[in-house]
Amino acid sequence: MRKIGLREVEDIALGASLLGAGGGGDPYYGKLMAIGAIKECGPVELISPEEVPDDAIIMPIAMMGAPTVLCEKGTGGDEYRVIYEMVSQYMGKSVYAVMPMEAGGVNSMLPIAAAARLGLPMVDCDGMGRAFPELQMVTFTIGGVSATPMALTDEKGNSAIFNTITNKWTEELARAVTMSCGGSVTVSLYIMEGRTMKAFGVKNIVTRSEQLGRAIRGVKNQEGLTPEEAFLKASEGYGIFKGKIVDVLRETNGKFNIGRIIMEGIGDYRGERAEVTFQNENLTASVNGELRATVPDLICLVDTETFIPVTTEALKYGKRVMVVGLKCYEMWRTEAGLELVSPRYFGVDTDYIPLEERVKGGAENV
Repeated sequence: MRKIGLREVEDIALGASLLGAGGGGDPYYGKLMAIGAIKECGPVELISPEEVPDDAIIMPIAMMGAPTVLCEKGTGGDEYRVIYEMVSQYMGKSVYAVMPMEAGGVNSMLPIAAAARLGLPMVDCDGMGRAFPELQMVTFTIGGVSATPMALTDEKGNSAIFNTITNKWTEELARAVTMSCGGSVTVSLYIMEGRTMKAFGVKNIVTRSEQLGRAIRGVKNQEGLTPEEAFLKASEGYGIFKGKIVDVLRETNGKFNIGRIIMEGIGDYRGERAEVTFQNENLTASVNGELRATVPDLICLVDTETFIPVTTEALKYGKRVMVVGLKCYEMWRTEAGLELVSPRYFGVDTDYIPLEERVKGGAENV
């Protein structure tokens, strides 16, 4: 057990934004919510999965919808208490702790804000190890865990609890309600006991996010390494491309932020072109028409000078970025994992090939 204060929030938001693979929402907006809650209610207790009793009720907290919409629409402030009361009443037992469901600029911060305002600990665990656009895309689905009961509320006070026959049906029905509520809502799903969380969760994700954030801030102070080398070493990343964004196609279709960007190479990549496609999160990265990385591996864009992650909603013409690949959590590379998040699920006509095989012959990690 340890405390998460204002300084830790800064690092967690930065590191989780990298693990969000372009999605997970604007880290600035999420950070403001977490900082505001900690200033009002005090630091949050972060506990390891092993500290959670097997029969304790764990309540994941997240936002659902298009991150761009959330940044404009905001939250009302009472959502966490509404969700907590709905879940405790439904389960017939008080919630023991909250946890994040994914890594990302917003969804790594909402559980911190909720924990602070509810006076509950937060578990150092999530269900993705990154961010994915659809709610059935979690390691708990691989373990046969139901997404429901799922509690949902909006900033106006509308609320609902879903019980569905499959996790895919949860996605379909909850997404429809989310659109009716204006495109973003606060949810709790995969409400589970401690034993289930320990068996199928991605452990120590909050700590990893914090370590990544701290490393990004210190890349220019690593003796014997260039900032780029220090960043790739700390992130265990694979350099794929560096370029200037020359075209951005992005739209919000009510469900997701979708689109693509085109880059022209700079430095060692001068004369080459690259493309990154996304659906909230980055899906594919190709250089000169050849795929270099696909989901479920993480495709991250970072500023070439500061190495601060660039989310899909922040992409703009002229920005210079480095495309970096990170290996996904091993469970996503299993047959069951790829049924949920393979490239073909997202309409990409290719089988999954691990990142480290696709970039052979290119710039690998230091």
